[in-house]
Amino acid sequence: MTPSVRERLVRAVVARIGPAIAPTPLHRQPTVPLPREASPALLLFIEGDQVLAQANDRCERALTLRLVALARENDAFDVADALIVSAHGALMLEPSLGGLALGVREIDCEWDAEDADSQALAVPARYEIRYRTLASDLTQKG
Repeated sequence: MTPSVRERLVRAVVARIGPAIAPTPLHRQPTVPLPREASPALLLFIEGDQVLAQANDRCERALTLRLVALARENDAFDVADALIVSAHGALMLEPSLGGLALGVREIDCEWDAEDADSQALAVPARYEIRYRTLASDLTQKG
């Protein structure tokens, strides 16, 4: 079965960001919290996918992804910043993601020190990927 354009986009993002942040691991949609010793790490969450417009048999869509850089210890700000910089550069290097996307744009980025752990830092950065599909087939580019 052919994966949806959405899934192919997410896989393209993983394929670009993973090597850019190596040896730091990239975790897609983790369902359990990472243990302290798994830091630093970069997490990838799919926040949503919405239809922006439909004309005839084509849909323009917006896929929202959130990258979260996790770091701990005294150099947490430097480590998290370096992860976001590397991931951003890899993602924006070729914004069509191999011809699957119309473009990628950064939405926002926050700095969030965890109250429960004074040495933990989570830096979420959100991106929107615009793409088109056929209205009747999510596996076909539109």
